[in-house]
Amino acid sequence: MAGNQHPASVVLDYAAVLDAKPLRTLTPMFPAPLGMHTFTPKSSSSVVCVTPFGPYAGGTELGMAGGVPPMLTSLSAPADPNQVQPYTAHMNGPSNANGTTNNTMVTPVLQTPPAVTTQESGKKKRGRPRRVQDTTTVPSVPPVQPVPTVPTVHLVPSAPPEVNNIVLQTPPSAVTQESGKRKRGRPKRVPDVSVLPTPVPVADGTPILQTPPASSVHESVTKKRGRRPKLVQDSSDTSTPPVHSKESSVTPSAVTLLEGGKRKRGRPKRVPDSSVTPSSHSGLSVDVDSGDTSKRGRPKKIDTSLLHLPSLFSDDPRESADNVLMMFDALRRRLVQLDEVKQVAKQQQNLKAGSIMMNAELRLNKNKRIGEVPGVEVGDMFYFRIEMCLVGLNSQSMAGIDYMSAKFGNEEDPVAISIVSAGVYEDAEDDDPDVLVYSGHGMSGKDDQKLERGNLALERSLHRGNPIRVVRTVKDLTCSTGKIYIYDGLYQIREAWVEKGKSGFNMFKHKLLREPGQPDGIAVWKKTEKWRENPSSRDRVILHDISYGVESKPICLVNEVDDEKGPSHFTYTTKLNYMNSPSSMRKMQGCKCTSVCLPGDNNCSCTHRNAGDLPYSASGILVSRMPMLYECNDSCTCLHNCRNRVVQKGIQIHFEVFKTGDRGWGLRSWDPIRAGTFICEYAGVIVDKNALDAEDDYIFETPPSEQNLRWNYAPELLGEPSLSDLNESSKQLPIIISAKHTGNIARFMNHSCSPNVFWQPVLYDHGDEGYPHIAFFAIKHIPPMTELTYDYGQSQGNSGCRRTKSCLCWSRKCRGSFG
Repeated sequence: MAGNQHPASVVLDYAAVLDAKPLRTLTPMFPAPLGMHTFTPKSSSSVVCVTPFGPYAGGTELGMAGGVPPMLTSLSAPADPNQVQPYTAHMNGPSNANGTTNNTMVTPVLQTPPAVTTQESGKKKRGRPRRVQDTTTVPSVPPVQPVPTVPTVHLVPSAPPEVNNIVLQTPPSAVTQESGKRKRGRPKRVPDVSVLPTPVPVADGTPILQTPPASSVHESVTKKRGRRPKLVQDSSDTSTPPVHSKESSVTPSAVTLLEGGKRKRGRPKRVPDSSVTPSSHSGLSVDVDSGDTSKRGRPKKIDTSLLHLPSLFSDDPRESADNVLMMFDALRRRLVQLDEVKQVAKQQQNLKAGSIMMNAELRLNKNKRIGEVPGVEVGDMFYFRIEMCLVGLNSQSMAGIDYMSAKFGNEEDPVAISIVSAGVYEDAEDDDPDVLVYSGHGMSGKDDQKLERGNLALERSLHRGNPIRVVRTVKDLTCSTGKIYIYDGLYQIREAWVEKGKSGFNMFKHKLLREPGQPDGIAVWKKTEKWRENPSSRDRVILHDISYGVESKPICLVNEVDDEKGPSHFTYTTKLNYMNSPSSMRKMQGCKCTSVCLPGDNNCSCTHRNAGDLPYSASGILVSRMPMLYECNDSCTCLHNCRNRVVQKGIQIHFEVFKTGDRGWGLRSWDPIRAGTFICEYAGVIVDKNALDAEDDYIFETPPSEQNLRWNYAPELLGEPSLSDLNESSKQLPIIISAKHTGNIARFMNHSCSPNVFWQPVLYDHGDEGYPHIAFFAIKHIPPMTELTYDYGQSQGNSGCRRTKSCLCWSRKCRGSFG
């Protein structure tokens, strides 16, 4: 007998039966409840009796034909001994006294393969079904009415089947479990199965063989288990609109029609185009609507050639880096402003701005390199790691070790090219700012660190001796949880070892030494930190506070160049002295905000005057440069801590006036200054142009033609209307301020053709737009001890009030003169 056959399957393996001896009882292959036993008719050999459907199956009570078929009276072997013929199985009726039986032919019930059958128990199969090739559905014959007698099955070698003896063979793959449940897992692939004929009884009892048409749908209702259901269009519902997949196209699996309209679970495969994909199973075609659908995943690349963007790149790598970083920070500030208006939860606008820049290809130094990065200088500061990615200093947005595969002669090794000492691991910094002990990366609190990826690159760099860019971090004093990243120059690994960390697991340690001959980096930050804590610790100080207590923070006067004891005498003031009293000038309209001005408040008049948005962020950072900025004034009902009161509060930074080498006295800061930070106001006396002193070098006037400065964000990158026709800077104003005899620290800011500060007209105590306050803001991030400069402008002929002088800024954009 053939093993693994269902009880209802009555086709027997011919070869297996030939091996059995005549008087040998075959080993039962069916479950005991089916009633298998040995029956010996008179003058006959022993045969096996099987009751497939219980002890009462078979018999003549249903009017079935009795008697012994001719094929049982003469047992004959096949003509060809090598020819294997299937045995027919007959159900025998009750035995007569002479040992004969009443036999009837039992019509077998056909079985379908597992891939095209439903579960008898009604339970769904867990797991993903295996793929089954296109098969022709095997129909099920209507069940035969049971006969309440004990039948017997004769293992009779027969000749090829005749019309009355239909031999039906079930494919091996069509076997199902007895309990009605399916096996877990994916079903095996089943080759194409030819359609088995269906015997249809007619009046004379002769069955007619019929072949059903090929099935066009899968009969299985088993669901696939997956993360996301595949989108399937129900063929039975013509009113259902077409379903779009993730890429607005239909995959072969997405058009598979399932019985009952149920979906298969799982993510649909991506198809390059949205053309109609015919189903390989049903031969049907499905119309797909390729309408607008939002694609998920990485944003599309932005074609900047279609936008009215300024050129961020030039022949000067330094200028290109400054432009890229300015554009990034402008986008970030605008995103912060928009989110504040929407009152949404705190978002990481820096990552969103960085993503926009990346997709617009507004970045530098895409290819990794060993050593210095063009456009980035030692001491440069960054507030976000994405900024370092945009200029190519460190391409890792999370990890601390950036590495690459490099060739050394004929050999190739992964080597570290840049590391960020962010204080995440147990990094030890020596009192010597040129020494760094750097820990490897990996979850040291859970397991030993592994010598792989960045750790392996550091180990190879020790042997190769290649320079590594080192980025240090300091705490951002303006944010309790923020950090500032400082590029500290090139280092080399001198030692490496393994030691147990505080968690008890092994960690890699590397001692790096800074290469000599580089400008100071982190050393400057450490010095200024001490000075801020104790201003008296600053050496070479001539005067500890040049403002004599007028300013909220003392301003040191320092000379580290020569023996000059200070600038010429002047009176320090923080005010702008008008020719007429501000009270006699036109008044400003005040807002009616009860506490503070809030973003998105349509009832705030100050918001309307500033083009519909408050000009400052919550931390007091200027968002965009404006032709005229309107702060809250004495007529406003908001409190003094309103965010729209910045310039009128005065300076909030530690400054020092220092002696330069060739440009007289200059101004710099002990604090890091973020782009958009208010620095100071130009204080002094408003004078008439006709009454100017020809020897007055402390004159401020709005230049007739300022150099192009694109500081604001590009609205095209955010999908906003282009503002390319609007000038960021104000038109030339009639105001002229002299700080020769009375002024503040602004009088010490020198000219530069590549400045790091710009001026912004501001009104807050009167409404005369011809005589505003002149406030200075940072163009970019300015590290401590960096001289602050702005562009004095270039006069045409003798139209300016300043004397024309030779420029000594030494920048690559130097015009040669100013004034």
